[in-house]
Order: sequence, then C-alpha cells, then structure tokens
Amino acid sequence: MHIFIKKKHSTIMKKTLIFVIASLLASCSGGGLISDKARKAEIEQKLESRKGWIPAIPADISAEEQDALKFLYAYMPVGDAWDFSQELYLTNVRTTLKAKDSLGWNVPEEIFLSYVLPVRVNNENLDTSRVTFYNELKDRVKGLSMRDAILEVNHWCHEKVVYTPSDARTSAPSASVRSAYGRCGEESTFTVAALRAVGIPSRQVYTPRWAHSDDNHAWVEAWADGEWVYIGACEPEPVVNTGWFDAPAARALLMHTKVFGKHYGTEEVISENDCFVEINVTKNYADVASAVVEVVDNQGKAVAGANVDFGIYNYAQFYPAARKKADSVGRTSLSAGLGSMVVWANDGSNYGFSQLNFGQDSLIRVVLNNPVGVTAFDIVPPAGKSVSREITPAQRAENNLRLAVEDSIRNCYTSTFATAESAAALAVQIGAQAADVEQLLSASRGNHDQIAKFLKETPKEQLSVALMLLNVVSAKDLRDTPADVLRDHLTVAYQYCNEPFFEEYILNPRVGYELLTPFRTRFAQVGGCATAQELIATTKSVKLVPELNPGNFHITPLAVHDSRMADKAAYERYVITLLRSKGYAARLEPVTENLQYYDTASAKWVNITTAAVPEKGKVVIEFKGKEEPKLMTHFTLAKLTDGVFNTVNLRSSRSNVDMGGEKVRGSLFNSPLELEQGRYMLVSGTRLASGAVLVNDVIFDVEAGRESKVELIMRQDDAKVKVIGEMNPESLYVRDGNVGSLLATTGRGYFILALVGAKQEPTNHAMRDLTALKDFYEKWGRSIVLVFKDAEQFSKFDAQEFGILPNTVVAGYDNEGQTAAILKDMMKIQNINNLPIFIIADTFGRVVFFSQGYQIGLGEQMKRVIDNL
Repeated sequence: MHIFIKKKHSTIMKKTLIFVIASLLASCSGGGLISDKARKAEIEQKLESRKGWIPAIPADISAEEQDALKFLYAYMPVGDAWDFSQELYLTNVRTTLKAKDSLGWNVPEEIFLSYVLPVRVNNENLDTSRVTFYNELKDRVKGLSMRDAILEVNHWCHEKVVYTPSDARTSAPSASVRSAYGRCGEESTFTVAALRAVGIPSRQVYTPRWAHSDDNHAWVEAWADGEWVYIGACEPEPVVNTGWFDAPAARALLMHTKVFGKHYGTEEVISENDCFVEINVTKNYADVASAVVEVVDNQGKAVAGANVDFGIYNYAQFYPAARKKADSVGRTSLSAGLGSMVVWANDGSNYGFSQLNFGQDSLIRVVLNNPVGVTAFDIVPPAGKSVSREITPAQRAENNLRLAVEDSIRNCYTSTFATAESAAALAVQIGAQAADVEQLLSASRGNHDQIAKFLKETPKEQLSVALMLLNVVSAKDLRDTPADVLRDHLTVAYQYCNEPFFEEYILNPRVGYELLTPFRTRFAQVGGCATAQELIATTKSVKLVPELNPGNFHITPLAVHDSRMADKAAYERYVITLLRSKGYAARLEPVTENLQYYDTASAKWVNITTAAVPEKGKVVIEFKGKEEPKLMTHFTLAKLTDGVFNTVNLRSSRSNVDMGGEKVRGSLFNSPLELEQGRYMLVSGTRLASGAVLVNDVIFDVEAGRESKVELIMRQDDAKVKVIGEMNPESLYVRDGNVGSLLATTGRGYFILALVGAKQEPTNHAMRDLTALKDFYEKWGRSIVLVFKDAEQFSKFDAQEFGILPNTVVAGYDNEGQTAAILKDMMKIQNINNLPIFIIADTFGRVVFFSQGYQIGLGEQMKRVIDNL
C-alpha cells in the first residue's frame, strides 16, 4: 500500500494564530500523555520555535492525543511536516494509544515517547501501516510476556517479508509487505513498525559498515520488562538475543541507533541535532574500548571545533561511521570495538589523518598539515568472541516447523502475483510485446495491478513512452508506485518526447533514491512559457535549512515548492524536477554532481550554480598487475572539498537495477581520465581471509591543463599460502540419495568444501559471490562441494535464486552430522552453527583457507589463494 498524503497549508499568519489559541486551550486542560513538567516545557519551547511552519494542534482532541502530536511535531524534520498530513499522524497516534491501553505493557514514559510513539524509524516513506499491523497482531500477542510477544511479532513479520537485496531507498513498511521482500534495512524498519504497532518499544540497530567484510547490516532491538533484547528482523529464532549476525556483530567496530526526539537513556551519544540523537550501542554486542582524539594545527595548537570523522575501511573507502566535533581544547572521543579505524580531521580547509587502534591507543593526535603522497595502513578488524545461545533440539524443531508454515503463507500470497499468462494477455490487450510486459509485471510483484492499470489506461499513441517510463525508473519504483503517479509523469512529459536527452533527463522522474511522487501537473503550471533561467530564478527564494533536516531525509519537490525550505539535496531535486516538468533536460552531472540543464541553443550542458566552473586536468591511473581491480571493491577515488575527501562517482549515470548492479564508466586504467583540478585521494585495499586489509592511500594533485600519473597498487600479503589446519577428505555426505565421501566427488587435487544453510543471509551472500566469479571457478575446474546440515535444509536450497552458479558446484547434505563433527574437531571450531564455513583443502586434507560466518567478497578471497596454489 503506497500512502502519500499531501499537506494543504493555509497562510502562515492564520496558522500561527490557530497554533497559539490551541496551545492555550491545551494548557488549561488536565491529564495528558506526558507527566514530566520539565519535559513538557521543553516540548512547548520547541514548538514555539517551529510555529512558523508546523500546523496547529487541534483543540477538539484528547489531552493524550495533543501531547503525542506535540511531541512528534517538536522533533520531526521539516519535510515530514509538509509531506504528510496531520491526519496521518493523528491516525497513528490513536492506534498507538489504543495499543497502550489494551495490551497492558508496563512501559516507562520516556521509553514510550522515544521508542513507541514515533512513526519514523529511519529514512522510509511514512504511512498508516500501524493501524493494519495493530489489527492483525493484537490478538496474537495479547496475554503473552513481552519477550514472547517480541518473538511472535517477528514470526508474523516472517510471514510477510523475506530478505532480498535492493537499492538504497527504504520502502515504507506497507510497501515491504506488498512486495513480500526487502533488504535488511527494510526488514528492520518493517519489524520495528510492527512492534511499535502493538506498543512494544523498539529501535533499528545499524552497523554502518562491517569491519571484517564489506557491506553493513541492520537488525532490531526491543524493550522487554526493563531490558533491551535483539532479534534478526523477519528471521525468527526460538529465543531472543540470537541471530546469524551474532559472530559478525562481535567483530564490529561500531553499532548505533537513532532516537527521534530527546534521548533519556545512559548510552554514549555519538551526535545530537534538532530532530534525533544517535547513540552508541556497540557494547551490547562486542568488547569495546574508548579513545581520545586530539586535533592540532601545524604549530601544535589545539583546533577547537574541528570536524572529526571516524573512518571504517569498507568498499575501498574510509566510511565516516561517526562524525564528531572537537571541544574547546581540540579533543573528542569514541568507544568502539577492538580494531582499527582511520581518523580524519579538518577545520574546513586543512586536513590530517591518523590510524587509531582501539584497545591499544588511548590517545592519538591528528595534525592538520595537509599531507600528500603515499601512506600504507594495515587495518585490523576486532577479533570477536564466541557467541552462542542455549537452544534445545525441541525448540529448534518447533521453530523450523513454524518457519515452514510461514514460508507457505507468504508463498501463497506471492502466487497471486502476475504470471506469464496474465502478462501475455495484457500485452495482447494493449498491443505490446509479451516479453516486455512480463518483465515489468514480474518486477512489480505485489504492485502488478497498478502497473497493469497504468498500461491499460495509456492512450495507444503514448504506449511506447509509457513503456520507456517504466524502464527508466528503478525496480523498486515498479514495486510501490501507484498508477496515478505514473500517469502524472507520462501525461506532462509526453509532449517533450522529441527533446534531447528525453528519456534519462526529462521523462525520468527520479533524481536520486527518493520516493516517486506526483509533481509534474503542478509544476507544469509554473512560470508559463518561462525560459530555463527564468524558472531557476523562481527557486532562489527557497531557504536552505539543513538544521531542520539533519538526517538528510527526502523532502518531496512539492514540499520544497510550498514551504520554500529545503536542504541542499532537496533543493537540487526541486530545481531538476521543475525544469524537467517544463521540458528542459536537467541533471546532477554524473562525476562532479554539478547541477546542470541542457541548453539546446548551444547544445551544451550549463552549470546552474553561480560558482565559477573549475578548470580541468587529466590523470592517468596506472595499474601494472594482471587483473584490473574493481571499483568499490578494490579501489575508489575521492576529491578534497572543504577539508573532506568525498568519493567521486565513477559509475555510469544510468542504473535500472537494484543495489550492486551499476556499471563503471569505461576503463579507468592506463588512459587519461579528465577531472576537475584539485586534490585527490586514490584508496586501494586487499582484504585478507582474516578480515584484515592492506591499504595503499595516495594523495595527489590534478593541475589545470596538465596530465599527471598515479599508480594504483594492490598490496599483497608477503606470506605464501600456508597449511593452517587439516580435515578428513573421506568424510561422508549424501548426494543424489547416495552416501559417499568428499574425495569420491572431488578426485585428486584441491577443492572447496562449504558447510552452508538454506535461506540464510550469510550463505546467500556467499552464493552470489560464487556466481559473480563463475568464469574463474569454472576455469579452475575443481569441485565446490556445498554440504547442508540435513535433508530438510537441502530441500530448501534453490540454486536458481542466485543466478547461474559455477558448473563445478555440487550440493548435498551431511551424513548424520559426520562432516560437521569432524571439521569442528580437526579445525578447532568453537561454534559449528555459525554458517557458512568455507575451506580450501587438498586430497590429503591439508587446509590452506578457512572462512566462517558472514563475509562479502568471499569469492575474491578464495580466488587470491587459488591463484597462489
């Protein structure tokens, strides 16, 4: 269900008068949701500072409802006040209060305000799913303990949604239910929404980047009788405080959560702003240590107020997992897992950096001396610790039975999605190619009725452009965009179909990763026959208020147009969508991200900003190795701006696939690459099987009109391949119904053995890694043996789910647990259930590679070992 409720604002004067009157009336009434007088006064003060752009609180609702709305409006980002009606918030509030009164959880006021009342979880589109979720769940959790209720809600969530990777936009909870899947950020947003719907305090926990592997993860913490417990979202376990991510979390450097509104707890505050507080929950999962960072200038003088980024190496860049400000003596601190970060500091123009090893360094100094040249970092992730929960065989069996039933419920729903037959029938009806229609309807999943409706209602002369529109938007857009929104874009844009760059930069309603909303019909009426420059001039009255949207949540173009307030990203989207609505091609330039429109008279792209256009130079990135490194896996390029190195977008501008499918903009090596003049940083890294990374960092200058060279170096571990353990190649497993040894399958030589789990996220990632390197593993020609725990697990394995695996992959299941038991004993594995486990061994059982648990880039790691055998 896609719910987008546009707010209709009256004049500021009228709104302010009503606000004052309503506040006075409310202050005279007794009772209410908030009993703490200081807290109530703080909220009133916040409301007073925002009264120019938030609506009045109705006087004809209960005191509890008034307090709840006041709390929400006191802390919400500016876009949420303009993009969503007060009716949406009041509907959610009333459901929340109903759950509070009917289900009887004993939740303290400050916990309720922070972790039950807020509608927003992260950066998702807001909706009224809380009403639906409450009605479906209230009878299932009534009378249960809070812990059992948390588990029950997660089972219900598993009935609705299963993990599938997708792009960076976070779907609304109702949209996730409709499509029946989502990535971890969407699963956790959905699960938090479901828990809050029945009055259980909950929050989304993120590790912004893993330390031992590329990628990140999100899960859920819920409050049960005075204690925070955790669950894997849509991944029910028999008990709380267990999940496949237990071991990776114990190796993480940083885990945090957002608290919308005021934070009343004792956790370490990472950052605090006008809308939310980001708190550090790492110690809930990993051993931690604190360290102090001191920032000084070239003369050794403390730099008060310096910006300090704590960078985790991930996807070949130092991701700023935490951003802090130095105090009056140039210091700040952070608690984190016992591993390495690189700390970057700047004063807005000068920069410096230093490696920080938590647990070893209690204080480091960063000098803002603008270093250039080569720096080598040996990045070490936390070692982690053994994590296991006592789950009885009976509990596991019962849980597995429930999971199977829940899978069947979800599969029953997804069986109602469009089929090849229904797509073919629609294609005949509208006069389109059956394959084209089937691809679109299949991708739209639970939104197939809206895509079909849009196509059926499209005039025949516009059909080709309608299909073009559906192919230019993202896969996720197909899953949650209503027909009327698509109609808004097609109807207005169609008249410009002969203009240059029509498909990508006029028809396309998308600028970044925002939710698609209807804006063209309104914007088409702006400015009459105005030129591009005249239209741009009308946007200059928009006030940039980044402090009112500190989380960079998406603000719709219409909200910017009506409120005349935005952050930088929202303003740029507003300008682009306004120009596209009037038939002018507009974009963010793919590499520099400069705001531009296309001038047909000069046949050139024109920068919209008034700043001088930087001159350009060229750089040749030299690579002397055999196999080209991959962008965002092995290397990145970043440009220095205001003391901060920001990653340069070297991917292609067009992406109509979910996350991970973008293409690089041609070859980047050994030929000149044109860049704006300035200072750049080339980061490259080799991740080892242990999770450690050998990083090479080169900072260099690109001069206008000149060509320079920089070498990309992939550092290698000096140690040759070593025998690190042993296993028994005669271990038995079941393949094609017959019991046989591993050796009988693999023959002589090296092979890969993997203990894996079906429908488990870590195993799924490993399978996708093998698919990505299919050609290499087929050329190697050695067996890759996938062994599942038992016949039941093996029966759930669907190789087609991962594309085309290497043809050397064979799969079966363990013969009465023999292979797992032998491997556990001979390799001294503490927790054999932390899957997947991959080893490379030879005929004699000599193990030269071992990996356990969640890893991104596993296929690359094994390839490096194989290349050296």
